[in-house]
Amino acid sequence: MTEAQTPAPTKASSLAWIVAGCVAGALVGFAGVYGFSTFARNAGDLACRPAVELAKKIAPLARGEVAAVKVAEKPLRLPDLAFTDATGKPLTLGDFRGRTVLLNLWATWCVPCRKEMPTLDALEARLGGPRFEVVAVNIDTRDPAKPKQFLTEIGVQKLAYFVDPTAKIFQDLKALGRAFGMPTTMLVDGKGCEIATIAGPAEWASDDAVKLIKAALTD
Repeated sequence: MTEAQTPAPTKASSLAWIVAGCVAGALVGFAGVYGFSTFARNAGDLACRPAVELAKKIAPLARGEVAAVKVAEKPLRLPDLAFTDATGKPLTLGDFRGRTVLLNLWATWCVPCRKEMPTLDALEARLGGPRFEVVAVNIDTRDPAKPKQFLTEIGVQKLAYFVDPTAKIFQDLKALGRAFGMPTTMLVDGKGCEIATIAGPAEWASDDAVKLIKAALTD
């Protein structure tokens, strides 16, 4: 009785195994990349969960002059939004890490922006310091001298001057669903996480606004 012989692999079967191996490797690689990016995204969410908890605590204070403030319901870490200071030095939101920030986007052509600017200056005068700063970023795309002239005319003294003449900062927030018009204002914690957002102006020098901001600084 002759011993059965195993047929030699054909070129076609060898090619099939090679293709299968490549596909399997690609799937493993994809899973690895996808898993890593998902892990990174979830890690960011975890870091921003305290901001959501804080948002829940201060939610009852979003009333009166700041009733339009919408507190964060889901963790959101903002991208490193870019702008410059009065000297043209490049800055990002990351430069303010460790400090709670009231980020405000404004323009001279925006009537509500012009109206609320003195109240933002008053808020900075009252609460500004190592733990908190109003970061008002102008997004005028024409006549760079006009915003500075406007601030001088209305007597702004405490607000630092920040500008993004490309208005990309607005587009970046719009892509996140956080900018629909002007002014746009966000309360951001020291890790760059959203605490609250408001579309439109507010009386930032009011007692209601001060109580809201102070409550956000307690943690």
